[in-house]
Amino acid sequence: MNNVNLTGRATRDLELRYTPNGKAVANGSIAVQRKFKNANGDYDADFVDFVAWGKTGELMDEYIKKGEHFGISGTLQTRTWEKDDGTKVKVTEVNVSDFDFPVKPKNGSNSSGNQNRGNESSNLSNASNSGGQGYEDPFADEGKPIEINDDDLPF
Repeated sequence: MNNVNLTGRATRDLELRYTPNGKAVANGSIAVQRKFKNANGDYDADFVDFVAWGKTGELMDEYIKKGEHFGISGTLQTRTWEKDDGTKVKVTEVNVSDFDFPVKPKNGSNSSGNQNRGNESSNLSNASNSGGQGYEDPFADEGKPIEINDDDLPF
């Protein structure tokens, strides 16, 4: 089974291009923080390239900017091609089938950042319509250990 789900931060603005047939393709990279600290007490991060096609690519390019926290789902793929100088290039990346929009903090300088996003996913729309309260960042506790009782595990 080839399923990949990642959450992290955009390492750069996405690069949106169009094929000769007019199909959109967006390329980007996501920094994913590891769960455990290294020897220096810091959390390392992995930088994973991704590609998104069609409307998904166009929406990601529109809404995801460098530094924003978002999630992607898709499949892992490896491509190989040859440059003009004869050098072979091999790339492993996530082929995005779905993504979660960036989450803006409830407090801070950009508290009204979600007002003009008409195509938000349903969980963001529902959160903003529930009594006028802002959307809670589901990743606010990222990196903190979660205590799980062995009796709660299904295996």
